[in-house]
Amino acid sequence: MKITRSGSNPSAKGPADWFTGTVRLDPMFAAEDPGRVSGAHVTFEPGARTAWHTHPAGQTIVITFGRGRVQREGGPVEEVSAGDTVWFPAGEKHWHGASAETAMSHIAIQESIGGSAVTWMEKVSDEDYNG
Repeated sequence: MKITRSGSNPSAKGPADWFTGTVRLDPMFAAEDPGRVSGAHVTFEPGARTAWHTHPAGQTIVITFGRGRVQREGGPVEEVSAGDTVWFPAGEKHWHGASAETAMSHIAIQESIGGSAVTWMEKVSDEDYNG
């Protein structure tokens, strides 16, 4: 058994290569061998969002606060709010972030395959973000 105490993992600013706007990453848990699952609590200020990306084993996000936007490649921008859960299948190109007026936080859960949990791509344009 392992207990990770709240606040024991330092917060980090979301890297500019992977995010647009102000984003805070709070690691929750890392994969423990032989497991592959990790999770983080991610907070987006209004208008902030990820870059386009994929996950080799998919990703689940659980919206914990506020209102946000999600989109898979080729699909419409969808609005999400606290209590919603979104699953992105393995290899599906997508992005997620806050709405233009309201911050959003979510818990992100993903698995690593071959040591990688995510492949980052180009930034989401304002045109894509605004749908």
